[in-house]
Amino acid sequence: MNSIPKPIQDLIQAFSRLPGIGPKTAQRLAMHLLTASDAVARDLSNALKDLKTSTTFCSTCFHLTTENPCSICSDSYRDTSLLCVVEEPVDLISIEKAGSYKGLYHVLHGHLSPIDGIGPQNLKIHELLSRLQPSNGSQKATMIREVILATNPTMEGESTAHYLLSQIKPLGIKVTRIARGLPSGANIEYADDVTLTQAMEGRKEF
Repeated sequence: MNSIPKPIQDLIQAFSRLPGIGPKTAQRLAMHLLTASDAVARDLSNALKDLKTSTTFCSTCFHLTTENPCSICSDSYRDTSLLCVVEEPVDLISIEKAGSYKGLYHVLHGHLSPIDGIGPQNLKIHELLSRLQPSNGSQKATMIREVILATNPTMEGESTAHYLLSQIKPLGIKVTRIARGLPSGANIEYADDVTLTQAMEGRKEF
């Protein structure tokens, strides 16, 4: 890549570190920005800056937000008796886009994977269990009557769901699993709205 100026090389390498971006796509994006107007490059730069400085995680559900608590947790029209557990923020976004679920969420930020050294302590599982139990005299947690396990139907997602079941069931809270509208091995992030709606509505006790 000696024929490519260093600033462009650096940008190509930066794009290449993003998931799903190969060397050719990274080069194409870099070249596009080079020939694009200053406004395009400036908007991208400002968006990236705002992403890191203005975006945080909700201290209740751990979804992405610019305010704390997030708009979902603070929505008084939500059904606070339902709590849907997902692996990643993108899964929450997909379920919300489907429009059929009106309860609350909890984002684990991953799934159990012993082979990768990811155990319960590496996920937001302790925080989830804390939400399900009254603390400091508060009765808010007792409002949750059903936990919907919406982890992905992969080997890791199933293992995570079974572990959560073992932790939640003794609390006397109903635990359900989203239905098999989702094909085995698929990710919630890529499912269409109809499939997600059917999976949520067809959930069964776990």
